[in-house]
Amino acid sequence: MNQRLEKLQSWMKENEIEVSFVTSSENVFYMSGFYTNPHERLLALVVFQEAEPFLVCPAMEIHDAKNAGWNHEIIGFSDIDNPWEMIHRSIQSRMDSIAKVAIEKEHMNVERYENLMKLFPNAKFVPAEEKLRFLRMIKDEKELKILEEACSLADYAIEFGVSEIKEGKSELDVLNAIEYALKQKGVTEMSFSTMVLTGANAASPHGTPGNNKIQKGDLVLFDLGVVVDRYCSDITRTVAYGDINDKQKEIYDTVLKAQLAALEVSKPGVTAQEVDLTARRIIADAGYGEYFPHRLGHGLGISVHEYPSLTETNPLVIKEGMVYTIEPGIYVPGIAGVRIEDDVYITANGARTLTKYPKELQIIQ
Repeated sequence: MNQRLEKLQSWMKENEIEVSFVTSSENVFYMSGFYTNPHERLLALVVFQEAEPFLVCPAMEIHDAKNAGWNHEIIGFSDIDNPWEMIHRSIQSRMDSIAKVAIEKEHMNVERYENLMKLFPNAKFVPAEEKLRFLRMIKDEKELKILEEACSLADYAIEFGVSEIKEGKSELDVLNAIEYALKQKGVTEMSFSTMVLTGANAASPHGTPGNNKIQKGDLVLFDLGVVVDRYCSDITRTVAYGDINDKQKEIYDTVLKAQLAALEVSKPGVTAQEVDLTARRIIADAGYGEYFPHRLGHGLGISVHEYPSLTETNPLVIKEGMVYTIEPGIYVPGIAGVRIEDDVYITANGARTLTKYPKELQIIQ
């Protein structure tokens, strides 16, 4: 039994939970080593306090699950099977009575929840999310090594994207060039839809790249990440194409100051709230508080957005082994949009930055 399963089982014993029903692709992967996107089909990892766990997946993926290292029972079902009957039989073979079942309440849909209720009509259903989040929040050395590789490729993507900036090129021209270059390096998946935003479009925090042409005096914002062995990176850089005006430079300098201050304060023992407010106060004091509309950052790992969330109200204490983003931004419509984002690993002594691409203002001529 792997250590992650053992930690989940210990939690189950402490909370008198007989069965945990893990259903999201990310958490099944974290606990079992097997990743799949089952689309509309059922995927589940069923865990007991003592009895052997079992995996539920489409029959056509049994071989993949075994190759991923899962050496316990697998229930494979075809498109004409009823997997719930098969699950019921396997659970009954292990346990006589079940009073409490842990499920991913945020992930499970109503239909599947009702099927579980039919199997366990007298059971109480409790959330498994918090435990799973806290398990995934602390990265081990193997995870860190993978994340470092993903971040290195993200650095390369930014470097390549900046080299592609030319007057008259569109956001999509640059975006497509970046993704093609990454494919040549063996990258098969991005962490999320790549963003290349120029001029006024960069003032939208989640703008959509299009046929907007890069012009002299624009700030160009890149936000991207790559997936390596199911782990994500996430980086944002903003550069200037040609000389920018004093207001744009003031905005850039304010964001950089806020980002560096948040990096400095990130260490074990401080709270997520303190990290966020460190950056937020700098931006507010500069007169741009209303133009920083999102949280400072988020956890990073198997999902590009995972626990913890760095907000001004989150009292969570930062711990060694966490990986999260620090990404303050200022978005002033019609003037400028600037965001600077790094991925950081928390050591005993503070934050170690995993993304290395320079942050000082670059003016591309």
